[in-house]
Amino acid sequence: MERTYTSPERVPKKTLASGTEIPMIGMGTFGSDRFSADQVAEAVAGGIRCGYRLFDCAACYGNEKEIGRVFQAAFEEGVVKRSDLFIMTKVWNDMHEKVEEACRKSVEDLQCSWADLYFIHWPFPNYHAPGCDGDARNPDSKPFSTEEFLSTYRQCEALVDKGLIRHIGISNMTIPKLKAVLPHLRIRPAACEIELHPCFQQEELFRFLLREGIQPVGYMPMGSPARPERDMVPGDIADLQLPEIRAIGEAHGVSPAAVALKWAVQRGQIPIPFSLHHYEENLRCVIEDPLTQEEMDAIARLEKGNRLVKGQVFLWPGAKDWHDLWDEGGTITV
Repeated sequence: MERTYTSPERVPKKTLASGTEIPMIGMGTFGSDRFSADQVAEAVAGGIRCGYRLFDCAACYGNEKEIGRVFQAAFEEGVVKRSDLFIMTKVWNDMHEKVEEACRKSVEDLQCSWADLYFIHWPFPNYHAPGCDGDARNPDSKPFSTEEFLSTYRQCEALVDKGLIRHIGISNMTIPKLKAVLPHLRIRPAACEIELHPCFQQEELFRFLLREGIQPVGYMPMGSPARPERDMVPGDIADLQLPEIRAIGEAHGVSPAAVALKWAVQRGQIPIPFSLHHYEENLRCVIEDPLTQEEMDAIARLEKGNRLVKGQVFLWPGAKDWHDLWDEGGTITV
């Protein structure tokens, strides 16, 4: 099948606090609950050739070796140079005390020489096996610890000093946790990856990140209708089925998914959708036919507090339920 090429120069960019440019849309690579590592890698290969330059990876997705072979093939074939790509990956919860070891393995698996942005995937080392059931619990799990987090973060700072990573990222954070750690960091985080979609806009956290010079990166930007079954519960709202989203899509002659991506980029967050089949449309839609201000305002009114990734597998003994993970009372829950 012939691909539609979108010039990377046409893709909107944001400038990080460091002065480095980052594309305003990337390709996610989390599909391990429904797709094989080879299927995800094949999508990455197609993504590179149709114009993607930002890729969001993670050790726990179980596909970095396969993606690394795709990257290396693209380098060897002259499709792109390493410096053309912005590659992000993450340290998983079982490696918070061995960050350099984890990072070196990801960089080796991805065959990318360095990581442009390295995230602390979750702000506590409450390990669970990738793909586990939603009822799984680790009896050794503990609530968030500022000291533990800072220890992990300082290991990331050392990797910047060594040139193994260019920027540090944080993920799945809350405002109380950020306020606890930001004053103690030598190198500021460049980005924070959080769940963001029309029915879960996290406006207060989003604005807080912008004020702090931290770029929001939004996962599940379409509300992830193909998310793992363990994250599906009664009462979840399907963003792309909302009549407001569908009406805007019809007005522009695009899918509801494209509407969600246009909104994300125009709002100022970086969406990282994964798709086996629609990644060309996902990239192309953010460079043409923007939403009107009236349409942006209409989507802003769709906020429903609809968190889809509850994180219940990370709960510690004594925690009431998944709400405790997100500090909804305005203080860190312990």
